[in-house]
Amino acid sequence: MDISYKKLWHLLIDRDMKKRELLQLANISTATLAKLNRGDNVNTDILVRICRALNCSLEDIMELLPVNINKASDPPDNNKA
Repeated sequence: MDISYKKLWHLLIDRDMKKRELLQLANISTATLAKLNRGDNVNTDILVRICRALNCSLEDIMELLPVNINKASDPPDNNKA
Protein backbone atom coordinates (compact mmCIF):
# COMPACT_ATOMS: atom_id res chain seq x y z
CA MET A 1 0.00 0.00 0.00
CA ASP A 2 1.03 3.53 -0.68
CA ILE A 3 0.84 6.29 1.88
CA SER A 4 -0.45 9.82 1.40
CA TYR A 5 0.38 12.67 3.75
CA LYS A 6 -1.98 15.14 2.03
CA LYS A 7 -4.02 15.30 5.22
CA LEU A 8 -0.94 16.61 7.04
CA TRP A 9 -0.43 19.38 4.49
CA HIS A 10 -4.10 20.35 4.68
CA LEU A 11 -3.91 20.39 8.47
CA LEU A 12 -0.92 22.73 8.34
CA ILE A 13 -2.79 25.03 5.95
CA ASP A 14 -5.86 25.02 8.19
CA ARG A 15 -3.68 25.98 11.15
CA ASP A 16 -1.76 28.58 9.13
CA MET A 17 1.47 26.75 9.94
CA LYS A 18 4.58 26.55 7.78
CA LYS A 19 6.49 23.31 7.24
CA ARG A 20 9.51 24.95 8.88
CA GLU A 21 7.42 25.44 12.03
CA LEU A 22 6.45 21.76 11.96
CA LEU A 23 10.13 20.81 11.77
CA GLN A 24 10.86 22.73 14.96
CA LEU A 25 7.67 21.85 16.83
CA ALA A 26 7.92 18.09 16.17
CA ASN A 27 11.74 18.02 16.21
CA ILE A 28 12.04 16.36 12.79
CA SER A 29 14.75 16.72 10.19
CA THR A 30 14.58 18.18 6.70
CA ALA A 31 15.30 14.68 5.37
CA THR A 32 12.16 13.43 7.11
CA LEU A 33 10.19 16.34 5.68
CA ALA A 34 11.44 15.35 2.21
CA LYS A 35 10.23 11.78 2.80
CA LEU A 36 6.82 13.10 3.83
CA ASN A 37 6.69 15.26 0.70
CA ARG A 38 7.43 12.23 -1.48
CA GLY A 39 4.98 9.98 0.37
CA ASP A 40 7.78 7.66 1.46
CA ASN A 41 7.67 5.49 4.57
CA VAL A 42 8.42 7.36 7.77
CA ASN A 43 9.24 5.82 11.14
CA THR A 44 6.20 5.57 13.40
CA ASP A 45 8.10 7.33 16.19
CA ILE A 46 8.32 10.38 13.95
CA LEU A 47 4.64 10.17 13.04
CA VAL A 48 3.79 10.03 16.73
CA ARG A 49 5.94 13.12 17.38
CA ILE A 50 4.10 14.97 14.62
CA CYS A 51 0.74 13.94 16.06
CA ARG A 52 1.72 15.02 19.56
CA ALA A 53 3.07 18.33 18.30
CA LEU A 54 -0.16 19.01 16.39
CA ASN A 55 -2.42 17.43 19.01
CA CYS A 56 -4.04 15.10 16.48
CA SER A 57 -4.22 11.41 15.56
CA LEU A 58 -2.53 9.41 12.79
CA GLU A 59 -5.75 9.45 10.78
CA ASP A 60 -5.55 13.25 10.76
CA ILE A 61 -2.17 13.34 9.02
CA MET A 62 -2.01 10.29 6.76
CA GLU A 63 -4.02 7.74 4.84
CA LEU A 64 -3.30 4.41 3.22
CA LEU A 65 -4.00 4.33 -0.49
CA PRO A 66 -5.11 1.17 -2.28
CA VAL A 67 -2.48 -0.75 -4.18
CA ASN A 68 -2.36 0.26 -7.83
CA ILE A 69 -2.26 -3.05 -9.70
CA ASN A 70 -1.15 -1.41 -12.95
CA LYS A 71 1.93 0.38 -11.63
CA ALA A 72 4.44 1.21 -14.33
CA SER A 73 7.22 -0.35 -12.25
CA ASP A 74 5.45 -3.72 -12.04
CA PRO A 75 6.56 -6.32 -14.59
CA PRO A 76 3.90 -7.42 -17.04
CA ASP A 77 2.02 -10.63 -16.25
CA ASN A 78 2.80 -12.98 -19.12
CA ASN A 79 0.73 -15.80 -17.64
CA LYS A 80 -2.59 -14.26 -18.66
CA ALA A 81 -4.56 -16.20 -21.26
